[in-house]
Amino acid sequence: MADEITKEPQGEPVPAPTTAKKRILLVDDDYEIIESMRIALEAHHYEVIIARDGNQGLVMAERENPDLVILDMMMPKRSGFLVLEKLRRSRPVPMRVIMITANEGSRHKAYAEMLGVDDYIRKPFAMDRLMESVSRLLA
Repeated sequence: MADEITKEPQGEPVPAPTTAKKRILLVDDDYEIIESMRIALEAHHYEVIIARDGNQGLVMAERENPDLVILDMMMPKRSGFLVLEKLRRSRPVPMRVIMITANEGSRHKAYAEMLGVDDYIRKPFAMDRLMESVSRLLA
């Protein structure tokens, strides 16, 4: 689509924009956290896709092929760890993943890092902290 040519009313060909929005999949069961992140990400011109549990997150990741996944650790149906593990095993080129959690344990962080998470952010977090990580991983 980026290579399509559109015509101005005067008949002049104009190349279509080549910069597509980066797509981010948010996987979290907390409505308020999802909405806060969605608003911040859309304000920075990212396209946001939302999944409300781990199983839905996996389906959306496979179907939508986002540029980045922001994944809660503790969710119904399938934990963030199980989602991360499946994403890492099922793709030849790993999807970028930021894990967010309210869990204080360093053991969980070490396990997420062992599974290949790109960043690990503890809740509550400043939205600037999240945006910095998103920008760095999508650069």
